[in-house]
Amino acid sequence: MTAAQQSREPSIRRYLEQPRGGPTALRIVLGTQLRRLREARGVSTQAAAEAIRGSHAKISRLELGRVGFKERDVGDLLTLYGVTDAGEREEFLALARQATAPGWWHQYSDILPSWFETHIGLEEATSVIRTYESQFIPGLLQTEGYARAVIKLGHPHGTAREIERRVSLRQARQELLRREDPPRFWAVLDEASLRRPLGGPEVMREQVRHLIEMSRMPHVTVQVAPFSLGGVAAAGGPVTILRFLEPDLPDVVYLEQLTSALYLDKQEDVDNYLSVMDRLCAEAEPPAATVRFLESILTELG
Repeated sequence: MTAAQQSREPSIRRYLEQPRGGPTALRIVLGTQLRRLREARGVSTQAAAEAIRGSHAKISRLELGRVGFKERDVGDLLTLYGVTDAGEREEFLALARQATAPGWWHQYSDILPSWFETHIGLEEATSVIRTYESQFIPGLLQTEGYARAVIKLGHPHGTAREIERRVSLRQARQELLRREDPPRFWAVLDEASLRRPLGGPEVMREQVRHLIEMSRMPHVTVQVAPFSLGGVAAAGGPVTILRFLEPDLPDVVYLEQLTSALYLDKQEDVDNYLSVMDRLCAEAEPPAATVRFLESILTELG
């Protein structure tokens, strides 16, 4: 078995036979495999960049899966890395073609910022999603009416069509939790997100009823961090941690900001946020108490 075969087995073949997660996950897998080939051959990023008529930054983005691949670039890199077997090269090139295919969310490109497109792509490949929200109900758990109220708040100058397009996108994302092999979704909600009357009483009643329904699904866990806690471990703001089954996809911490987002995948950063999330889950009300807590809020809403 060649060095190239050792570096790619079984990831590339498995993704070709059973692709999951859409183009975002495939780009990361392909970038990781190419980085391993480069390092195994002792090729510098500068030399790799020159081979594809690009820059050090371009190679970095490719190896991180942040941008799409041109088949010509992949072919040139494989040649530089000594991958000459026709079958091996074709597997890499086939994966490159799949990695550039548009995801289902491409139809929303008119209202979808690139920094959030990455998040949607990663969601599609996750095995576990853990999230903490301090102000709003997590997007994957929002009703249509609640989502519309939140989106109007964040886009006060958006046209009616833009608002409805964003609502439609949010509803489409939620199919992730209804597919045959859904990821495990574990959300901790600050009580403030349940008390803030977005959209009016009827919208909030519908939203709380929906949370009760979702929390009863076997792959969904919902906890509430009540006001009585005083402070919580994740006081800095909302946090989402994405975990993947594939070894070529490292855990990612997603930190959304007003007009951008941070994606952290360094092990030290991920471990710190996992520790915070674990403490938060330990401090919050246990999952068994969630329905009772939500029902009390529903009673207060009338």
